[in-house]
Amino acid sequence: MSYEFLQTLWFILIAVLWIGFFFLEGFDFGVGMLLPFLGKKDEERRAIINTVGPTWDGNEVWLLTAGGATFAAFPHWYATMFSGFYLALFLLLVGLIIRGISFEYRSKDSNPKWRHTFDWMIAVGSFLAALLLGTAFANLARGVPIDANMMYTGNLFTLLNPFGLLGGLTMVTVFLLYGATFLTLKLEGNLRERARELSKKLYVVAAVVVVLLAVFTYTATDITSKIGVNPGFVPLASVLAIVLVIFFINRKMEGWAFVMTALHIVLTQVAFFTLMFPRVMISSTNPAFSLTIYNASSSQYTLTVMSIIALIFVPIVLAYQGWTYYQFRKRISTDKKSLVY
Repeated sequence: MSYEFLQTLWFILIAVLWIGFFFLEGFDFGVGMLLPFLGKKDEERRAIINTVGPTWDGNEVWLLTAGGATFAAFPHWYATMFSGFYLALFLLLVGLIIRGISFEYRSKDSNPKWRHTFDWMIAVGSFLAALLLGTAFANLARGVPIDANMMYTGNLFTLLNPFGLLGGLTMVTVFLLYGATFLTLKLEGNLRERARELSKKLYVVAAVVVVLLAVFTYTATDITSKIGVNPGFVPLASVLAIVLVIFFINRKMEGWAFVMTALHIVLTQVAFFTLMFPRVMISSTNPAFSLTIYNASSSQYTLTVMSIIALIFVPIVLAYQGWTYYQFRKRISTDKKSLVY
């Protein structure tokens, strides 16, 4: 395999890892953020947690793999992004740790105050993670200050610009909608009905910020004018998918509402990576300083070895995750006798 082919291949694989992460973890984050608001009683909150309990940690493997693959395949990209976004990524890690600890410790004590505290920690951790990831990706599209030595010259507040925050807000609201539609698939009874009603309200907010982000992406970034690969119908299909969500919610077709929300997230990310290619980090200081798959990648030997390892282990991971979701596919009731603490 040629060096150029391997560089392109690993850009695609890292894009797939990020898309897989948002596809699987997006509704996890949404469920976490909704927990203190949707669940009124302890049994209801336990039922909500149980909808993602068996799978949430496996979904986060995609994030770790994406970070590891970026480190190995594109070390200059990894170094610039992780040093430049250091505080933002540290806060992301804090959010994920808070969330993970809360899932594990919530049931260690039956004291309502104890459980109430961890319920809110799950919500805060989920919100923080979604907000920071959206802000980071929006800044990748907008461009960040990078000098000729591939060094990020900004700080945390550089990332907290209006476009970056709009990207974060968009990810939060879309994940909330994603989580609500997921809960209509997994819950039963009155709690399911409340999730459906909430998804209608969340849809309005999500649709507004998605449109705003689309408009500002066109006017505030150059990824639509300096197109690496023409995404074709993908951006339009992404918009169509989010439009169809409310159509299916109103007709109580929860499965299709969930699929359309997932499709919107996947297609949005496909459009993002397609429009960015071959750039991986855009320099707002000078476009010539931008990092691309060609100046940020590892050697041909490293990429070849990584390709062989990926060919062996990726099918195993996919098979395991598919089996996990199949085993825990049933709906969750709020009946205390059926709940697992």
